[in-house]
Amino acid sequence: MTADTVRVPPNPVSDNAFLADFAAMSTFGATPAGGVERQAGTTADGENRRWLAAWLAERGFEVRYDRIGNMFGLYELVPGAPYVLAGSHLDSQPRGGRYDGAYGVLAAAHAATRLLDHFRANPGAARYNIAVVNWFNEEGSRFKPSMQGSGVFTGKLALQEALDTTDVDGVSVAEALGALDMLGERDVFTVGDHHTAGGVQVASYAEIHIEQGRELDKAGVPIGIVPSTWGANKYEISVVGAQSHTGATAIADRQDALLGAAKVVVALRELADSYGEDLHTSCGQLTVYPNSPVVVAREVHMHLDLRSPSDQLLDEADARLNRTLAEIEVAADVHIERRFAHTWKGHTYTPEGVTLAEAAIEALELNSMHVRTRAGHDSTNMKDVVPTVMLFIPSVDGVSHAENEFTHDKDLTTGVDVLTETMARMVEGDL
Repeated sequence: MTADTVRVPPNPVSDNAFLADFAAMSTFGATPAGGVERQAGTTADGENRRWLAAWLAERGFEVRYDRIGNMFGLYELVPGAPYVLAGSHLDSQPRGGRYDGAYGVLAAAHAATRLLDHFRANPGAARYNIAVVNWFNEEGSRFKPSMQGSGVFTGKLALQEALDTTDVDGVSVAEALGALDMLGERDVFTVGDHHTAGGVQVASYAEIHIEQGRELDKAGVPIGIVPSTWGANKYEISVVGAQSHTGATAIADRQDALLGAAKVVVALRELADSYGEDLHTSCGQLTVYPNSPVVVAREVHMHLDLRSPSDQLLDEADARLNRTLAEIEVAADVHIERRFAHTWKGHTYTPEGVTLAEAAIEALELNSMHVRTRAGHDSTNMKDVVPTVMLFIPSVDGVSHAENEFTHDKDLTTGVDVLTETMARMVEGDL
């Protein structure tokens, strides 16, 4: 077949079925303001997973879980051959949006079922098998770090370390998944040198996601191809002071951990402003102890991150932050304990995968543009171990991790068409 041949033509009936399924899936953990809340391993997450498992099983997929709770739907086209894997994640942020992650899982599931029809009608065309994945705990809101399931899958995070991770209530990942009966006893796949106890090999990976930025929306372009990712440093720090009385303790005698934490928050923003759009910084969480209205805080736990398209700039910003933290220790009379929580360098996606996606989109007569991802995705892990394709669809006004996150139906279904065409080429061995 030539590059401009459409393997799997778009189908309005399939589009309507996808939108109906997406509406049904969005009821799990639904919030009154139109978002969802189904953090990893919660009841709502488990209900959504069971719904997807039934959906896949009804269509002939074998549903399996690995030792970190990643969920797979496998369909064998070529006995003994490796699998083309596609998906994203169903878990959400607190009061998060309906589209982030969940869209990519359902898009992969629908693309896979379209491909089954295609390859049944074209026997012998497939070189690889097909699998759908729902990665465990991509968001990292309940259990840290983020991208936990794909981190274990790719050997970047130790299995036992991940299983032992606890939430704020002391519930471990192992306990949460065990309560849902979604913790497998063995690995499902082998990836490179990782998971030697696993089963069959992964040939390649594809993921589609809302952009979580405004470039596609502003440009009026329906599809983004991701050639590379920003680097990121995520930290956990503790600002340690001394507990005392808010009324009785002289200002000069206070070791106010919250004052030190406030200075860190301001310093992070000033650091970002000094680099323009080449550095993003944030403080996403503060936990204050003892958090009493009449007590000067003795300790504040904080989660910070730095992100940049330049690894060199990221290292420079990290050094500047380190110096600033030392200055804050003196100014606020506190001690700051800093440790990395999670870090990744900016890397490129498989160039041949970018070319394949471009050909698929051109065959469908759609416009596209390259969009570098600032956010982390499971594909960020996967691209380092297997050929990986990452696609974006527009997110209105770039809103994400919020209940008013929104993507138009036409963009949703166009994305499924593009993912289907891209996966068809991958299954045929073009990547």
